[in-house]
Amino acid sequence: MPVEVQDVLRAHGDEFLAAHGASLTRRQRRAFDAMLACRTAELGGHVDRCEGCGREMVSYNSCRDRHCPKCQAMRRERWVAREGGDLLDVGYWHVVFTVPHELACVFWRNQRAMYNLLFRCAWATVAAFAADRRWMGARTGATAVLHTWGRQLQYHPHVHMVVPSGGLTERGAWRRCGKSFFAPVKAMSKVFRAKLLEGVGGLAPSLDLGGCASHLAAPGALSALVGELSSRDWVVYCKRPFRDAGTVLSYLGRYTHRVAISNGRIRSLEGGVVTFGYRDSRDGSVRECRLGALEFMRRLLMHVLPKGLCKVRHYGILASRGKRARMALCRRLTSTPEPPPTPDDRALLRRVLGRDPSACPRCGRTPRKAMSWNRSWNICRKQRTKKGGS
Repeated sequence: MPVEVQDVLRAHGDEFLAAHGASLTRRQRRAFDAMLACRTAELGGHVDRCEGCGREMVSYNSCRDRHCPKCQAMRRERWVAREGGDLLDVGYWHVVFTVPHELACVFWRNQRAMYNLLFRCAWATVAAFAADRRWMGARTGATAVLHTWGRQLQYHPHVHMVVPSGGLTERGAWRRCGKSFFAPVKAMSKVFRAKLLEGVGGLAPSLDLGGCASHLAAPGALSALVGELSSRDWVVYCKRPFRDAGTVLSYLGRYTHRVAISNGRIRSLEGGVVTFGYRDSRDGSVRECRLGALEFMRRLLMHVLPKGLCKVRHYGILASRGKRARMALCRRLTSTPEPPPTPDDRALLRRVLGRDPSACPRCGRTPRKAMSWNRSWNICRKQRTKKGGS
């Protein structure tokens, strides 16, 4: 039987909370409780009864937490349906900006400030090279997605950007990027490095340098690290362009709503050890990683984002302000046809499930809701908090 993240939490959650519960943030504890209760009777549900064959179907409510591997399918389809209308009939580049591991502790202790800085510096780098006439000479756009994990769930903050191979000139014309690459990655790496280290220096007085970053709290320690990193090569790379808009849409759907690990990657849970697969970036082979259940949960919860932090952001010609008029102009200049109407939730559910969700799987008739109940999980959680829980 397939093993899911929820199975690991059920089997070893109490042991994990006893060992690490005191160090969890409120947001991490909330995500832990949500994933544990997702699609169980604790969150309530409803019973549908088919009028044709009398079959009863029980459906439990989802937690809707953005870190839950069970709750991303419909969100992904809605996002793809909404954003697909902004795709142009041009090529797209995939650019990735990473930070050296020496800064990971600073990011971990100051997540909101450092993630925002990472977004700003990545876009500033892309915008600067796009504006340069040697590479594009136009104002382009980008859809940026924050990921905080590596292939083995280690903490590794980085930003993925999808950039159209063209942009608007000052005269309102569309200029295509005729090169086989967006810009030299070594040059982008240097510019990105300079911008981010300058930002770290500006934030230095307000940074929390406790815990894992305590070795940088000594006078001059952070400045020394910044100086050392300024002479080192950083990893920025640009993948080959996508074939067409459909490929871009499929890619964006996977990346924007990806969580640290999907249920499909977990192979087994035996003897308190979780085994999951990952792809080795060096040779592309599929390998297995074995972690103790407590370490697996610790790494999983490291990637719970601060409350309200936006992990998908649009820049340039894709930014929200004035977007409708701008995209209408871009579609006309690039001969991109008008997007089709956005499908409703029923059609999206049919796409996700592969069947009509409103029809009885036995006889095909439409069932009616016979009963519903709601165990108010949020109220229960507030009661636990008042009693001294996290």
